[in-house]
Formats: sequence, structure tokens, C-alpha cells
Amino acid sequence: MATQLEARSGTSARVRVQKFGSFLSAMIMPNIGAFIAWGLITALFIPAGYFPNETIGALVGPMITFLLPLLIGYTGGKMVYDVRGGVVGATATMGVIVGTDIPMFIGAMIMGPLTAYLMKKIDSIWDGKIRPGFEMLVNNFSAGIFAGIMAIFGLLAVGPLVTLFSDAAGRGVDFLVSNGLLPFTSILIEPAKILFLNNAINYGVLTPLATQEATETGKSLLFLLEANPGPGLGLLLAYAIFGRGMAKASAPGAIIIQFLGGIHEIYFPYVLMKPLMVLAVIGGGMAGIFTLVLTGAGLRSPAAPGSIIAVYAATASDSFLGVTLSVLMAAAVSFLIGSIILKTSKSTDDDIAGAASKMEGLKGKKSSVAGNFRSTSAADGPIRNIVFACDAGMGSSAMGASVLRNKIKAAGFPDVKVTNLAIANLKDDYDVVVTHQDLAARAEPLTQSATHVSVDNFMNSPRYDEIVELVRASASAGSGVDPKNPTPAAVAAEADADADGATSGANDVLAEESVVLNGRATTQEDAINEAGRLLVERGAVDSTYVAAMHERERSVPTYMGNFLAIPHGTNAAKDLIKRSAVSIVRYPEGIDWNGKQVKFVVGVAGVNNEHLSILSAIARVFSDKDQVAKLDEATSVDEVLALFGKVNA
Repeated sequence: MATQLEARSGTSARVRVQKFGSFLSAMIMPNIGAFIAWGLITALFIPAGYFPNETIGALVGPMITFLLPLLIGYTGGKMVYDVRGGVVGATATMGVIVGTDIPMFIGAMIMGPLTAYLMKKIDSIWDGKIRPGFEMLVNNFSAGIFAGIMAIFGLLAVGPLVTLFSDAAGRGVDFLVSNGLLPFTSILIEPAKILFLNNAINYGVLTPLATQEATETGKSLLFLLEANPGPGLGLLLAYAIFGRGMAKASAPGAIIIQFLGGIHEIYFPYVLMKPLMVLAVIGGGMAGIFTLVLTGAGLRSPAAPGSIIAVYAATASDSFLGVTLSVLMAAAVSFLIGSIILKTSKSTDDDIAGAASKMEGLKGKKSSVAGNFRSTSAADGPIRNIVFACDAGMGSSAMGASVLRNKIKAAGFPDVKVTNLAIANLKDDYDVVVTHQDLAARAEPLTQSATHVSVDNFMNSPRYDEIVELVRASASAGSGVDPKNPTPAAVAAEADADADGATSGANDVLAEESVVLNGRATTQEDAINEAGRLLVERGAVDSTYVAAMHERERSVPTYMGNFLAIPHGTNAAKDLIKRSAVSIVRYPEGIDWNGKQVKFVVGVAGVNNEHLSILSAIARVFSDKDQVAKLDEATSVDEVLALFGKVNA
């Protein structure tokens, strides 16, 4: 089974370059907002802007000359030695700013961390040796004296050297442009992205040069060399149309993350899975750059992350057509090359999960997006056991299990067992483990041999369709399951699973007095209290169980999707439950539930598994939008009870 493994860090030159690039990126990224502010003021108020204004336009020069380098220097210093490092780093950066007439980003990325590092070493010399009462005096004067020395060093030595480097790099770019060679930089940039070496190129060279050019001409195409989302878009479109297996199924979702979210890392596994596909993104990158050169288009400031939204936000006023054509051309060429490669490929399936793991190995640490592929890998054998795990194992996980169970049954695999458990009760004998994204880290160590899927809600997650595809893929790989001819025993097992553990004692889990059509609460906290109070009044739980419901909500939200929330107690609070019961409170106007609108709050308390049949019925209702609409329009408690069928029978 595919598992979420921690990628090992290496000591190779590639890994060192990655770390260096990541460090440069960490100095720039927190200050992107300031770059955007400068870009907007430049676009709006300079003489050639939309609303020329000499007074406001006066901000442009000081911001690019002083503000941005000082922010970078402070950020770099703070990364090394907290606030003290930030202060001395920014002070030293002032030296390289004054010593040159170009935006001193490279100088700031040198002086900020260097000064902070040396300050940290100096402080260690007299650490613990200062007489009590003199600490502030020594700390302030040592920082002031050393920062002043470093500012002078930056003025006289570092600034001139950085200027020489910038001039040489600028001449190199001019040579490439004048000789029509700039598009060929994609041969370096695109593979570097996939090897996670792009940050060193982008923030070490391209961004400083591009910013310097933007101060002179108002824009620079260098900002878009690495950030263009077109090559990745074309590659993913090719997989979505001509791909196979899980790579094809996952590509549409990856497009949203890459093109709109700006996380280019999402398409790297698709290249690593078929290394020849690097030609697609190289070709797309070359086409995009060539289009920028032809149209003279560019951005005012960095586009980070590389989302089409961020790209348009940074586009110069006269460059929208050129930038749009650049993205489209890059996507078209990448799509064309990628489609040819996929159509001529002889492989029958694509191991996207294996490629995601390989990507983490290249990155040297876990990837924030690699988890999107782990549920979409073909299993080592047929999938027979899927478990939903939550904190208590009796509420949200039970409903999620019911929803997925119905989907898998409808797909023709009734013998796949879908259950739910508390995380504390998990054992490493499941094929697939589904958890809320906030609980994934707790479940992974307990079930290392399983495929892990994390969702943001249990009612209508799009990941469920991926799990169904995974089940289908594992079956077709030789599991012996015939989806068109399920055995009677399998059907019977599914029927048993729908009411797993339900007993004759569950015939009053949902009572008329536990249904309220017009709740009084106006906040999430009060709604939990109201649902919990109904359980207390029925004698189903101890009064302190309500506090456990709030505790559960603080750890993992119980919003399920489709206007439903199901607050319930923690696993430790099971002893407070006297008998199984469910309460339903409707809020016609809706309640804000951590940014989501909730109209139906279902309070849950379950002994053993007696409450699962009602949760299964609730899940079936709330996974059907027509049923939710009927529930929303119900005028009597009897109508509500009727919608859930004979759940107490």
C-alpha cells in the first residue's frame, strides 16, 4: 500500500542548492505584499500610469530603493537571529543601499543574514558573563556598534561587488534578448523547477534583475520566466484528456491547484512519472518567453505564488494582451507535446503516487501537495477494508463512512468493507484510512501500511470519487472482484454494514422531542449548547457531555458539508453517555460555522454502535441535495422524521 513517508534529506550539491534557494525565497516571500503595493502605486501614479499624480508618485523611488531592500534585510536577519538579527541586518543593509544606485535586493539578501549570523556569534562570546543589571547596556551597544561597522562594510565593499555582479548579469540578459536566445533559458529553468532548484535562480538572479529593469521601464518579462503557469497547465490538460488511470483522474483537480492556486509543485510528479514529459514544459516555457519577447510584455513586480490571478495583478498596464498570449501559447505548446508523448506511450497505467514520493525525495522534505496523489495510486492488492477515523469515532466518521459506502456499493463493489473508528483504536490492518485533514498526522503513524486520504469535510468531499477509482483500479489489477456480479454473501455483508452494531436498543435514538425546527442560537457555541441540551434533557448524556462537545469542536470542526454540522463529544467523554441519542436543530437563517453556513445541527451521543443506523440515514439525506431542500422546507417535526425513514425500527 502507498504510505505517506518522510522524504530523506541529502547532502548532495543539489540539496545544498535547494536549501540555498529556499533560504532566498524565505526572505522574499513574506515581503511580496510590499512588492505588490509598490507595483500598484507605480502602475497608478507615475507619469505614464493610469492616474498620474506627482505627489503620490513620489513614493515609487523611496519604496524600491529603501523600503523593499530594508524589509528583505530585516527578514533575512530575523530568520537567523530573531528580532535582534533583523534589526542589525536591516541596519547593515542600509550601507549597501547608500553605496549603489540600483535596487539592492542581492545586497540585502547578503547583509541581512550575514550580519545576524556574526552578531549571534559575537553574543555567544560573553553569553552568561555579563554582570546583572548591565545586560541591556551591553546588548544595545554591542548591536549598535557592530551594525554600524557592517553598514560601513556594506557601503565600501559589498555594494560595489553586487553592482558589478548585477551589471554583468544584466549584460548577459541583454545578450540573450538581442540574439533571440532568451527562450532557451527554459531548458535550464523548467528542469530546475522540477528539481526544486528554481528558487536559487528566481530569487538569486531573476527577481533582482527584473526589479531593476522595472524601475527603469515600468515592467520586466524576467518576472514571468519562472512564474508562467502556462507550461504546467498544458501538461495537466494533456494528462486530463490522454492520460491513464489515476494520473488522468487526478489531473483536473491538479489544474485548479496549479493554475488558480499558483502551486506549480502539483505538476512535478506528472513529469517525474514520465521524464520525457519535461520536453512538454520546456517547449511550453520557450513558447511563452518567445511570445513575451515579441509583444514586449512584462510584469511590474513578482507574481507569487505563480497563479494566473497573481500574474494578472502584477501585469503592466500595456501588457495584458501579451501576458495572456504568453500563458496561452505556453499552455498550447506544452499540451501539444505532452499529448503526443502520452498517445505514443506504451505504458498501461501511471504510478502518480510513486512519482509523488520521488518528488519528495528530490525536495528533501515532505511536500504540501504530495498527499493529493497518495489516494490515487493503485494498491498493491485489492482494497477490502476502508476505515474512517475521527477523534471519537462516533459522529463525523460514521457519516462519512456511510456516504462512501453507498458510493462504493453503487460502483459495484459491495464486498468492500467501510467502517469507522476512533483514531486511538486504529490498527495497521486497513487498506485505506480516511481522516479529516486536521487529524491526518495523528492517524498516519498508527496505520503506516495504508493509503491515507485526508478530507476537509466528511459529507461531500471530492476525494470520495478518487477512492472509488482506487477501488476500481485495485479490482481490475487482479482482485477477482466482479462488479457486475456481486455474490449474495457480499450483498448481505453490505446490508449488515449499513447498520453495523445497531441493536434493538436503538429504537428511540431519534425522538420527536429531540427535533427543533427553529433553533434559537445565533452563534456556533450557542448552537452546540442547544443541541447538547436536548440530549441532556432526554437523559441520554450527563450535563458535562456538552463541554466535551465544545472540546471536540475546538480540536476538529464537525462541519460536514451541505449545511450540516454534527457536534459530538470527544473519545474520552464516552463514559458520560448513558444511552444513544441524536438531536436535530434547524436554523432557517443559518449560523456561521468557522466560515461555513450551517442550517442543521445534529447532536450525537452513541453507546457502542447503536447510533450508526440513524447517522447512516442522516448521511443519505444530506448527500442528496433534493432531500436537503425538502428538509429545509419542512413545516412539521413529522416531516423531518419521515425524511429519515423508519430509522428507529
